[in-house]
Amino acid sequence: MINNIKKFFVCAILVIFNDMTSMAQTAFNWQEILVKPGCFAPLPKSNDSFWRDSIPRPMRDSYIKYGEQYLGRQWTALPFTLFSEFNTNGNRTRYEAVNFERRRQLAALVMAEIMEGKGRFMNDIINGMGCMCEETWWGIPAHYGHKFPIDSDQTVDLFNAETAGLVAWIRYMLEPQLESFAPGFCKHIDKEIERRILRPALAYDYWWKKAGMNWNPWICSNWLTCILMCESDRDKQIEGVSQVAKAMEAFIAAYPDDGGCDEGTGYWDRAAASLYECMRLMRIATDKKADMMTPKVERMMDYIYKMYIGNGYCVNFADAHENKMQAQPNIIVPMALDTNNQMMRDLAAHSAAENNLFTNPAPVYDHSGNFPALGRELFMLRQISEAMAIVPNEPDIKDVWLPNLQIMTARRGEMYVAVKGGNNGESHNHNDVGNFIVYANGQPLIIDLGVGEYTSATFGKDRYSIWTMQSAYHNLPVVNGVQQKDGKQYAARLINRSNGRLTLDIAGAYPVEAAVKSWRRTVGISNKAVEVTEDYCLSKHKAPLQIVLMTTVLPVVAKSGLIALGNYGIEYSPAQLSPEIEDVSGKMDALLRGVWGQEMYRIVLTVRQNKIKDTIKYRIAKMK
Repeated sequence: MINNIKKFFVCAILVIFNDMTSMAQTAFNWQEILVKPGCFAPLPKSNDSFWRDSIPRPMRDSYIKYGEQYLGRQWTALPFTLFSEFNTNGNRTRYEAVNFERRRQLAALVMAEIMEGKGRFMNDIINGMGCMCEETWWGIPAHYGHKFPIDSDQTVDLFNAETAGLVAWIRYMLEPQLESFAPGFCKHIDKEIERRILRPALAYDYWWKKAGMNWNPWICSNWLTCILMCESDRDKQIEGVSQVAKAMEAFIAAYPDDGGCDEGTGYWDRAAASLYECMRLMRIATDKKADMMTPKVERMMDYIYKMYIGNGYCVNFADAHENKMQAQPNIIVPMALDTNNQMMRDLAAHSAAENNLFTNPAPVYDHSGNFPALGRELFMLRQISEAMAIVPNEPDIKDVWLPNLQIMTARRGEMYVAVKGGNNGESHNHNDVGNFIVYANGQPLIIDLGVGEYTSATFGKDRYSIWTMQSAYHNLPVVNGVQQKDGKQYAARLINRSNGRLTLDIAGAYPVEAAVKSWRRTVGISNKAVEVTEDYCLSKHKAPLQIVLMTTVLPVVAKSGLIALGNYGIEYSPAQLSPEIEDVSGKMDALLRGVWGQEMYRIVLTVRQNKIKDTIKYRIAKMK
């Protein structure tokens, strides 16, 4: 007994030591290794011939044409009444649309000027920079504590930081032209960045500095950009970089060891991908002496290609605004080149080819965020010749298993399935423990809705009043008339996983009112079908049991035991299940219709028997 106790403490000490060793990796001597203020030069500036000599002419022309649409265009106002709508009626999209369009306009003009280099866009850029400096606050009302922006409250949120990052990049790239317009203009910009992000980010212990979700690296990547490009005080520069490193460390530590992003593929673009941006800036600013790359960080980056389905689609659990791969070439391409990961290279090259990146990059640039990600785009263009040399090859991963998130994906022939366990307290959570999606021949068949337009309810107490968040609109059982409940304690229990087959007990995702003792869901795949088994045991039967399946393909009860979904079908035992088709198209908002089209259907398979214990089987397969 004593020996076992000794062994326990020795192991515990070793674990702690290893953690401390890992933590020490970021305890760099910044005074010695960090570039001095005013000396950070990550890329050639706009007056460098590189941008005209090394970027292929079709790409340059694409950016220039994109910028020309904004030549002479007025800068749209951002009235306080528009800002206040979030607090008055819950609408956040109208203000964000105008705010983001302003930044899109500026980012388009800047890229056009860099590509052309003739000064033709400078007057519009100067006016745009003036508009940025005149805005009271750079963030969005959903992240602010007041009905209208207050000059003294420079809260650092995602878009305050991202705007600061955009402005800092413009100040760096166009410094000679800006100073030629008015000596001291760059110092004016520096002062605005100082008061809007550098000082408040340094001074306040914001919650996001310790968070394991997208806010942390998303803000830090822009904060670090501003520190390195605009901070003139050496002590504050070092303290700022040190705080960013600690925040990065906290983000990495909070992530699961499998590298999975519980926020989903859409937010990976501003989670692990933004972490990569931070690491890139750190390496450049320290001449590669500060490198935080670890096997775990590599797994965090790998997540994105592991969630790739094919035909441009990706697994879209959680708050995904798209079912298409949202990670942008301008971050995947440099990441692939820097890490030399073959699967990442495949995804990068395929994404570039599918989006005509090397002939018409402007539309891709335009959609590289809520507004174009200028810094990301420039870094990608710096490696454009290497990127063009990668042979396009669509990723084709047979099996993926993320044990911490309990996500399995499997591909057999033309069938693809993804299943998730986890819990209902994840970041950007939907009540969806046990949910699965099915794609057939590269097209969505049984789907996850994703999420609609964000409103004041989305991240508030009424989140689960929104239909897209509810388990009744995911591919899940409704047990005794009861849906799943939100909270970390409502979770799946892993039973078994092997060879494209996953068994989870999802009873723990339901509250006590569901009266469910166990609900073992098994999802398996073969070359011809996805097969599902529901093995359940109730403490009592109080209401008809239902199994819900969501689809955009018009379901037709072709015959008893078969629901047709185009060329595919859901086969079930009519002795066990009774089908009902609900048209829920009217529930969709503009964003959901933009993703899925105009039609959405909810298939409800009601269990005919009132048994407290039974096994139900059904399969999704190509019809004969």
